[in-house]
Amino acid sequence: MTAQHPPLRVAVLASGGGSNLQAILDYLGELGEASAAQVVLVASDRAGAGAVVKARAKGVPTAVIANPADGPALTHMLESHRVDCAALAGYLKFVPQEVTQRWHGRIINIHPALLPKFGGAGMYGRRVHEAVLAAGETESGATVHQVDDVYDRGAIIAQERVPVEPGDTPDSLAARVLAAEHRLYPRALQALALQLITSR
Repeated sequence: MTAQHPPLRVAVLASGGGSNLQAILDYLGELGEASAAQVVLVASDRAGAGAVVKARAKGVPTAVIANPADGPALTHMLESHRVDCAALAGYLKFVPQEVTQRWHGRIINIHPALLPKFGGAGMYGRRVHEAVLAAGETESGATVHQVDDVYDRGAIIAQERVPVEPGDTPDSLAARVLAAEHRLYPRALQALALQLITSR
């Protein structure tokens, strides 16, 4: 980005190993000066989460979300880092309404299925892939969507489809979907950042 348009300041919220965070950091790093987004904070509800370890290895500031339900505290954390938008990357906690309203249209999430199918409270990780297989679906995939005050309901931004293959297990399907997530999510974040910059 140019001096007139510095990259948007992004917070990544994560609960787990951080593979999507790593994909984002790698992709934005490859873009170099063309990157429209810069990860300035990785926050987790788990102090020992792999995402926190990955962030520290890259020199990205980290923080622990002591009480995920405390909207004012999370808002203060994000504002103190001058965050423009946020990306949920395996963050399993509900984002309080104070936060979704403050950053309306600027918080995104990646879900390991083709929403609106197989979404909602409690639908995450292995449970999603088990449900896809139990339903006899012939395809699954990854969905990037806006985050609002209902789990997995926000507007769909982008999707990548993957086939459900004969003999798939939840683990084999999960691996294929995760590879799609790693391709899709960083590009969707870059596109959102470009959109937000041009709309300023």
